[in-house]
Amino acid sequence: MQGFRHEHLQLGDFVVHVHYGIGRFTGLEKIGGNGDANGQETECLVLRYHGGDLIYVPLDQMHLVEKYVGKEGVVPRIDKLGSNRWVKTREKAKKAIEDVARELLEIYATREVAQGYAFGRDTQWQRDLEAAFPFEETPHQLRATEEIKVDMEKDRPMDRLVCGDVGYGKTEVAIRAAFKAVAEGKQVAVLVPTTLLAFQHFKTFRERIVNYPLEIRMLSRFVTKSEQNRTVEGLKNGSVDVVIGTHRLLSKDIEFKDLGILIIDEEHRFGVKHKEKLKRLMKAVDVLSLTATPIPRTLYMSLSGLREISVIDTPPRNRHPVKTEVVPFDEEVIRRAITEEVSRDGQVFFVHNRVKSIQSVQSFLERMLPGIRFCVAHGQMSENQLEEIMLEFMDHKYDVLISTMIIESGLDIPNVNTIIINRADRFGLAQLYQLRGRVGRRELQAYAYFLIPRQFALTESAAKRLQAMEEFEELGSGYRLAMRDLEIRGAGNVLGLQQHGHVAAIGFELYCKMLKSAVEKLRGEEDIPVLDCKVESPYNYYIPEDYVEDADERMMIYKRMAGIASTEKLEELSEELTDRFGDMPPPGRELFDLANVKLMAGLQGIALVKFRLDRSAAEKAQNAARLERALSGVGRVAQNASAALGAGGADRGTAEFEFAPDRAFDSQQCLKLVETFGDQLLFKAGKPFGLRLTSEPADRVLSDARNLLQVAYFSTKM
Repeated sequence: MQGFRHEHLQLGDFVVHVHYGIGRFTGLEKIGGNGDANGQETECLVLRYHGGDLIYVPLDQMHLVEKYVGKEGVVPRIDKLGSNRWVKTREKAKKAIEDVARELLEIYATREVAQGYAFGRDTQWQRDLEAAFPFEETPHQLRATEEIKVDMEKDRPMDRLVCGDVGYGKTEVAIRAAFKAVAEGKQVAVLVPTTLLAFQHFKTFRERIVNYPLEIRMLSRFVTKSEQNRTVEGLKNGSVDVVIGTHRLLSKDIEFKDLGILIIDEEHRFGVKHKEKLKRLMKAVDVLSLTATPIPRTLYMSLSGLREISVIDTPPRNRHPVKTEVVPFDEEVIRRAITEEVSRDGQVFFVHNRVKSIQSVQSFLERMLPGIRFCVAHGQMSENQLEEIMLEFMDHKYDVLISTMIIESGLDIPNVNTIIINRADRFGLAQLYQLRGRVGRRELQAYAYFLIPRQFALTESAAKRLQAMEEFEELGSGYRLAMRDLEIRGAGNVLGLQQHGHVAAIGFELYCKMLKSAVEKLRGEEDIPVLDCKVESPYNYYIPEDYVEDADERMMIYKRMAGIASTEKLEELSEELTDRFGDMPPPGRELFDLANVKLMAGLQGIALVKFRLDRSAAEKAQNAARLERALSGVGRVAQNASAALGAGGADRGTAEFEFAPDRAFDSQQCLKLVETFGDQLLFKAGKPFGLRLTSEPADRVLSDARNLLQVAYFSTKM
């Protein structure tokens, strides 16, 4: 999945091993070798359990280990090796997970089986609209647009989430989807959380579709009662093609003549009651959700395969990350931030989320900065007053807008490139991220200042949120912030109160894996399982420290390898490392070769691969040569000793493949293997099925084993 990165494991982090339970990660350590150049050496994860017991997890078993993510503030209980507590905990969670899977499937099953409307291929109007886009589309924008069109052209209702950073072009993707619907006579509803966002979208949609005979209306408190009534009537009789509105769209009097697609912006901003009403609209229409920071529930469903997700992760050309500072409240910092922005003819947002004291903040700032033009906006103003203030600010009649959270979503004023957020510790992660996204829409460098109180310490949760905002400053970080949000808010909240205990007991990552498996099982979608093939080998396989010095970087590479499910992706990672760090040393090459063997063997039902190297002939020849040199001139004695030492021995390698009880190569595969490898092969009939490959010299056996598995795999695809 695009845009997703494994979280770093840091020393001391809690981890979950599928077989042994919860422990602590204490680092990477090389084991084996014993000073013998021919001894096996590999790098392992070291996990500490109750009582100080350690387990060493080899690289080929890293997929069994996940970072522990549980309820915020709760320290998990570390398991004891040899105890059956973990097995009982996992089984108990498994039963509860199966119940949750049934419940989730019931919610989504109605959409899966519902007969939707299959839209046709793009019209000429559609192509003209897209060609008129005044900016260059990013690759991810184009991909997301194509994925949406493919969904819309199916006869099953679409349910897709588009996750794109603020300012990355989600609105344009939505406009194209909406236009595709109205081009076939369908209506479009765009649901947004705030009146300001409704106003912004209305303006953007109207500008993009101005050359086409379509009726676009807005439903919010910015619109008079009589205008609202005309819009409601137009939705019923079909004269309104596109309606953009707040929760007013969920009122009982709203009826559509022929709704084709529902577009929901910032889904996490709607409450439970609103979402229940949404289900009424969503029954058999296409649904497109847009968000910059998916809430954990949405993210979890996407990762679990219950929703489709598109990630727009490429920034527009010439866009810079917003420089972010978390600072104690300081008059000098505020003065400098505002004067520097105004001096380059820019404007500033100052967020103070308390209506009671917002006028006092205006007075304070006006005393501190005479000559700067301030205005105030908040949600308790009348619609006319609020609209007037916003339009005047957009026309640059003011330098600084002091506002509450109403600017959080969708407000796009390119001239504003500095934002100051007072009492940033009181805001949620998604709120902070959205607020920061209000600036940085131009080529100019933008700035965000998160002000925190000097007088008292922050809560641990607030400190983590602010640290995350500084850490994920780079462009396109909304998706990774949502992953961090799971940790900060407590993953148990994702699935409801009844699941808190199970998530805390086994960790969110393992919970999601088990839930995904349960959903697939109930759907009857389980593929023939890919075996976790065990590989026994005498090779040294690891990424040497003199190749990749940073232990965190090596850890990240190992984690990426553990999550790879195709030889193509494995090859891509190998090429990436060669590009970044140069030619890979032998232990690194052997690591990738063994990973390839493990992956291909598991796909074909092989439970165990054993490599054996017999280099006795080569060793004896080397010793004989040394002895002959040492005894040179002794004549016949030297010849006899050398001949005796050099006789016998072999230089060959073997690879034994042992299949799972119910798996084997078919006759076509066996014939192809015999044709390719001839007398190098020895088949073992019966159960379990097996075969042995012999290679000479020994150094060839690993590459021969790879070739054998590829020949067997592709002979069934021909």
